[in-house]
Amino acid sequence: MATRFYPAVIEGSDRNGYDVVFPDFPGCVSTGDTIQEAATGAVEALSLHVEGIVAEGLALPAPSAPDAALPDWLPEDGIRVLVPAEIPGRAVRANITLDEALLARLDAAAAAQGTSRSGFIAQAVREHLRP
Repeated sequence: MATRFYPAVIEGSDRNGYDVVFPDFPGCVSTGDTIQEAATGAVEALSLHVEGIVAEGLALPAPSAPDAALPDWLPEDGIRVLVPAEIPGRAVRANITLDEALLARLDAAAAAQGTSRSGFIAQAVREHLRP
């Protein structure tokens, strides 16, 4: 997976916390009681947003420059940060060995979620490795 860094803006919130918004991804937001919590949550929010875009087969925008002019809907006085996003690459085949009972449970769980064995394993690994 490649890593891209997308700019984000942290701003004070009406609820006395902080919001994080992404100029390149309107609608992708994170919040936190502190700036650190907001920034940490931004990593997860962006990761989930990118996964959704990729799953829909849509193209990801290139990251805008960190010092680029902000859209009209963003305040200029926010704290600008760069947030990393892992960009999925092409799928490659992998051969693994599992106990047959575990494999049967895996297949049943994948079918219940309407996904493939590979998709289920990939999602489980993503969730386990998420920061």
